[in-house]
Amino acid sequence: YRELKEKLIKEGHKFRSETDTEVLAHLIEKFFRGNLEEAVIRALKLVKGTYGLAIISKSDPEKIVAARNSSPILIGISNDEYIVASDASAILDRTKKVVYLNDGEIAVITPQGITFTNLARENLLKKIEILEWNLEKAQKAGYPHFMLKEIFEQPEALKNSMAGRLIEKEGLAKLGGLENIQDKLREVERLIIVACGTAYFAGLVGEYMLEEYAGIPVEVEFASEFRYRKPILDKKTALLCISQSGETADTLAALKEAKRKGILTLGIVNVVGSTISRETEAGVYNHIGPEISVASTKAFTSQLIILALLTLFLGRQRQMSLVMGQRIAKEIKNLPDLVEKVLKQAALIKKLAKKYYQSKNFLFLGRKYNYPIALEGALKLKEISYIHAEGYGAGEMKHGPLALIDKNFPTFGLAFSDSVYEKMISNLEEIKARGGPILALATEPRNSTKLSLRGEGNKEIKKITSDVIYIPKTLEMLSPILSVVPLQLFAYYCSVFRGLDVDKPRNLAKSVTVE
Repeated sequence: YRELKEKLIKEGHKFRSETDTEVLAHLIEKFFRGNLEEAVIRALKLVKGTYGLAIISKSDPEKIVAARNSSPILIGISNDEYIVASDASAILDRTKKVVYLNDGEIAVITPQGITFTNLARENLLKKIEILEWNLEKAQKAGYPHFMLKEIFEQPEALKNSMAGRLIEKEGLAKLGGLENIQDKLREVERLIIVACGTAYFAGLVGEYMLEEYAGIPVEVEFASEFRYRKPILDKKTALLCISQSGETADTLAALKEAKRKGILTLGIVNVVGSTISRETEAGVYNHIGPEISVASTKAFTSQLIILALLTLFLGRQRQMSLVMGQRIAKEIKNLPDLVEKVLKQAALIKKLAKKYYQSKNFLFLGRKYNYPIALEGALKLKEISYIHAEGYGAGEMKHGPLALIDKNFPTFGLAFSDSVYEKMISNLEEIKARGGPILALATEPRNSTKLSLRGEGNKEIKKITSDVIYIPKTLEMLSPILSVVPLQLFAYYCSVFRGLDVDKPRNLAKSVTVE
């Protein structure tokens, strides 16, 4: 959008903000000759990316032009009004009649009625649909809980997080929020990631990504500890804050400490306009919509994909080759479809949850990129099912946790076909030798078109346990985005079988705004 903005400035347009949205308003103004929808069509033909628009002109205040591309738009219809919204829950108390726009479609709304067209100026006939939900069900989109809804929203959420940000052919990531500080980023010799809870585990995955592929030394710290330990910060250090809400109190306190010492501050947040997004010098939005359930799911996988994009962005500035950049970009692009494939195993994961939901303890084991996912899997289980669970690096088993293993202490092992596969198999064999029940996540068989709980897979895993969930093969650095999804579903179904409030676990809040 910066190229369009520079051209508009040369033509005499005066901008009041730095947002890409304002560029579109000026572009429509440029083409406006008394026909608003024609100006919108001409403007939209010049832009790329995701948008959901409702446009009004002071020259024609009784007309609304709505348009969409990869961002939901619907029109509610009642006897005396039309309502443009992005979600059915916004209109259900006024009408149940709706028309949904598809990508590239445009609605022109006047007091006389609605007409539909597209960017090719073809007239369209659209079907009016009747919503069968009540308001609460609409907000949950028919799912019994927000958490399950948000787990299944992850393919779309990942698409939204990467929309307009991936240049596959050039092996590049385009992060508009960081473009103005590229020179400063080239000078960074050390990155500190601060976060809390699930976002902290995302940061741990980011540490592995950034060090391996961008060559930047990274430290990940609990925000609640960082602010108290008098960290050494210099001008070559940058601080990255990760927070879904953008209001996490401890992360904000860490941010203020970094700003006080004059270092570059960055943010990965979901809520636009939140305090962290305003206080950091630059950053990247998740663009996944609201996350209601206290237990974070789609925000976590979105944070991981943003960190992968950041790795690509910084890596290509530094040591990453074009070929590697293209490979990473290609695999990132495939992730939404692969997550969709994992979600098709929900019924099988539900069976496993029914088998294990009465357990009093659980151990989650991982290595390298999936060590943080073992931590996240344990957090999810304890958070919503109240089962005591611990996540460990599998190499630490002999340093204490192995003493706990018996027939009543199950282990969830993350054993993928990656650089630490043989080590993981060895760790799981030690647990089996001591009578511990084992569930395993493993890489799906080559050329497999169907994932299965007891399907054909690597022989070592099948010798250890029959309770195996297979996930598709991807780059090792991206595997956490796939491996965490079965753990989310497992925790969800355990909580349901235990009759608990999935969306509002006791003693916890969605946004932790106190220290």
